[in-house]
Amino acid sequence: MIREALPDDVPVILAMIGELAAYERVPEAARATEPQLKEALFGPQPAAFALIAEDAGKPVGFALWFRNFSTWTGTHGVYLEDLYVRPEARGGGHGKALLAALAQICVARGYERFEWSVLDWNEPTIGFYRSIGAEPMDEWTVFRLTGDALHSLADTAPANGA
Repeated sequence: MIREALPDDVPVILAMIGELAAYERVPEAARATEPQLKEALFGPQPAAFALIAEDAGKPVGFALWFRNFSTWTGTHGVYLEDLYVRPEARGGGHGKALLAALAQICVARGYERFEWSVLDWNEPTIGFYRSIGAEPMDEWTVFRLTGDALHSLADTAPANGA
């Protein structure tokens, strides 16, 4: 069963984020707190949204996503930040069900793109994504600015912030 996340799901979502970070070999990178996640998902202006996969009423996976925008198509899209299914529930169709639910959101809302990133060493997941018709964007490279480099660039911004 796939359902929208509720505020009471925040602790289990946060736990699964930690499990995902450990799987991706960077457990120290998962620093979000329950209050941050609750505000991001359920505050007055949500920045992100989440779906929960359940098996026999127990949360076994989640998808956390946000809207993006394409200037080329003039429409919003969905960017899947995290997709995770707990090891004991893998192979049960939960990951595909979460992706299908997000695809349904895209179609229902007229969004033309559904995108996400995957680590290049994660061959089982890449194979799964290919099996549902997803195509890698090999010609694109993701860039990220954090820490000192982020602050250094911010310091060069004009005083009015524009």
